[in-house]
Amino acid sequence: MHARLGREVPGGLEIELSGRAPRDAAVLVQGRPAGRDGEAFRGTAVLRERETEVVVTAHSGSDGREAKIRLVWDRHSQKRYRFVIDDNSFFLRDITQQGYKSLFDCFYLKMLKDLNAKYGARFTLNIYYTTGDDWNLSQFPERYRSEWEANADWLRLAFHAYANDPPRPYQDAPVEKLLADMDLINAQIHRIAGPETFSPVVVVHWGMTRPEAWKPLFDRGARVLGGYFRKSAGGAWDVNYRLDDVRSEWLSRHDLLKDFASGIIFSKVDIVVNSTPLDKIVPVLAPAIADPRQGEIIDLLTHEQYFWPFYQAYLPDHAERLDRAIAFLTENGYKPVFLQDGFLGGPE
Repeated sequence: MHARLGREVPGGLEIELSGRAPRDAAVLVQGRPAGRDGEAFRGTAVLRERETEVVVTAHSGSDGREAKIRLVWDRHSQKRYRFVIDDNSFFLRDITQQGYKSLFDCFYLKMLKDLNAKYGARFTLNIYYTTGDDWNLSQFPERYRSEWEANADWLRLAFHAYANDPPRPYQDAPVEKLLADMDLINAQIHRIAGPETFSPVVVVHWGMTRPEAWKPLFDRGARVLGGYFRKSAGGAWDVNYRLDDVRSEWLSRHDLLKDFASGIIFSKVDIVVNSTPLDKIVPVLAPAIADPRQGEIIDLLTHEQYFWPFYQAYLPDHAERLDRAIAFLTENGYKPVFLQDGFLGGPE
């Protein structure tokens, strides 16, 4: 919850709740009588803490019912965006093989650096351990570490998966497999780029894990996991970390939802840039930023492989797509953040 979804009052945020209850029931929202219109009720509650449990009761004669909802107040919310790039490995192999003097002699990192210089953009690069051939992350040299550290204010590295294939590697895999691969890559990030450049996981490959993995991921620093939260062709909710249908549907229409048992906050990706033609970038983003349920945080995602001419689905205008998306958000007052930092990219 944030100011666009309520009304700021001294020391808090007043929000409106509505629902249905038997016509003859007396309904209380946080202990105060709710307005009634047939079965519908409407009331308000004031959030004063980071997390508040709102209680609604309905009494009709000797029959009493109670419903509870736990709400998180983003007190310091502002319009902001996160940019995540999945499936990274080719640029790391390229730097290893070419032995560039600077990281930014690699055209891919140079392109990102130019976007940072132009807009202040920040990027989290989700990386693989191996490209699937004879290269792996252990071969990447340590001599660029100081350069990584000097750019850690806008460029971070995070675990994604051991490799691109097989698809959905952690959807049904034991949690221990996911954590072992994560620990392997995290150790390499610290070796080659230092702790300042390291980011806890922000997107697990294919956005699918066993739910019992959520708490161990939180314990390893994960705070905000991005996913699509959309239905597959077969009608099932997908790329949703195997979240239940009710919460997946809710996330398909909202920015964020917290799983209180694990501590993980799930974030809906608003646009996949490599899947969106250049002339559709703004038409996709414009309604998202206009919707207070979805527009406070814009979560952008794309994939590294589409930048490389040797890739079968190479996109010659991929960099231009990033520029257009970032330019549009910047023009509309959005600031780049790492959602892992502080509380959703703001003060704790």
